[in-house]
Amino acid sequence: MSTFARWITAFAAVLLLAVPALGADRTIIILDASGSMWGKIDGKPKLEIARQSLRTVLQSLPADREVGFMAYGHREKGSCEDIELIVPPAAGTAGAITTAADSMKFLGKTPLTAAVRKAAEALKYTEDKATVVLITDGLETCNADPCALGKELKASGVNFTAHVVGFGLTADEGRQVACLAENTGGKYIQATDAKGLESALKQTVVEKPAPQPAPTPAPKLEKAEFNLRPTFALAEGGAEITDDVGQSWALHRTRADNSRGENILTEYGDWKGSVQPGKYVLVVKAGQVEREQVVTVEADKVAEPYFVLDAGMLILRAHASEASEIADGAAIQVKYPGGTTTDYGQMKTFVPAGALEITVKLGEGAMTETVTLKAGETVEKDIVVGVGKVAANAFYVAGDKVDSGGLVVRVLKAEKNLAGERQDVSTSYGPDQQFDLPAGNYVLQARMDEAVAEAPFTVKVGERVDVDVVLNAGVLAATADGAKNIEVFAARKDIEGKRRAFGNSYDATHQAALPAGDYVVVATRGDDDAKSEIPVTIKAGERTEVTVP
Repeated sequence: MSTFARWITAFAAVLLLAVPALGADRTIIILDASGSMWGKIDGKPKLEIARQSLRTVLQSLPADREVGFMAYGHREKGSCEDIELIVPPAAGTAGAITTAADSMKFLGKTPLTAAVRKAAEALKYTEDKATVVLITDGLETCNADPCALGKELKASGVNFTAHVVGFGLTADEGRQVACLAENTGGKYIQATDAKGLESALKQTVVEKPAPQPAPTPAPKLEKAEFNLRPTFALAEGGAEITDDVGQSWALHRTRADNSRGENILTEYGDWKGSVQPGKYVLVVKAGQVEREQVVTVEADKVAEPYFVLDAGMLILRAHASEASEIADGAAIQVKYPGGTTTDYGQMKTFVPAGALEITVKLGEGAMTETVTLKAGETVEKDIVVGVGKVAANAFYVAGDKVDSGGLVVRVLKAEKNLAGERQDVSTSYGPDQQFDLPAGNYVLQARMDEAVAEAPFTVKVGERVDVDVVLNAGVLAATADGAKNIEVFAARKDIEGKRRAFGNSYDATHQAALPAGDYVVVATRGDDDAKSEIPVTIKAGERTEVTVP
């Protein structure tokens, strides 16, 4: 080879090495951790269904797939800034994502638009191919426009796609978030149960998208602007509804028995369209009401099917007390003829006419009413649950708050039964707990390791009460080199010569909160279970460290 040829070859190799590698197709899963995820499907909270679905689907995640995990509403109530990238996108993150979801709280708002933007930025969507999968059971609650964001990210991204999984959303709610996916070329998938959620996650996270065939455009007549104009009314003889009230229209081909076949199109609002002549099944849905009929479209004619929903409008607002603001955390459940629907804080929807059972729950308070809704009628109600707010904390000593997730806070009825026991009302964990409770007398019990204390309190409807429990305790930190077990006992023996046990650890170290007082720390070592001990005095509000010889 000549010198010139060798120089050209070397130069070409340098150019090849200088070409940047194409960015990996990375994905971030965003989980809605707002308070509405406590709502139930088939008797099981949606948050538990989401956790199990993530665990199941991520087991089949390819080892080289780079996936991250983000959540919103999991740390603060009422905050639109509570968005966190918990697991950065990388290969082999299935276990970390499952662990994060299992330990997550669900209590905040729904800033889904801001979360999708943050996920896109974390994926460097303007430089690399990026995919976001949003799982949400609610709509945007932080004054943002997800539809506009979808267009913005698609326009400025290299190859950005957002998929949206609507978990338990109605058709109207789905329409309001589907645009985020559609505007980026992604999918909107409706999931109504655990099986549907797992299928949606497999499609968007695990499976590589297969090339999609070019969609067959809905056939249209050229001679007329439209040939199908459906209308509906709430009651027989009632006025036709032509406004956009969240209604959806789904057009299906017919099977031999005139049942629904392949879905051709789904439209929303005051829709009219143009389709090829033929026989179809047209389905209208407004709120919780769905009706269908077989429609025949003839050439050069306009088909005008008319639906009677036999339904009314239901408008509900939940309040903790009279004249209070709408309680966003209150669960509103309505049982109507043929089904049940649940919303939070307030509800506005169409439901079938008939007897309705309305139950509103806020914390430990509940109110149930039965109303009769007539076709074409609107029932509007403000429902007062009748609860007060309790803010609870525990202190080692006055001014020294227990700030640990291991703190157990229980609310008990003040009255005891014949066995001398109190009824357990509610239990929570960690500091700064809040409870919504009906009026009455209660006892707050706080436990931190071996330290337990109680404080009585009274709840009045519409009022807030702060309850602080002082444990009069300190912290013991014991070390015993080579020990296989460390036990703590009261220093004083009872009448039978026994000492009360105050916890233990099968380790060479032991740490626990203890009531102020005198104790004995006992260490067990070796195959012969040789024991040694040391006395210790715990002072309230202090940490005491000892080494057992």
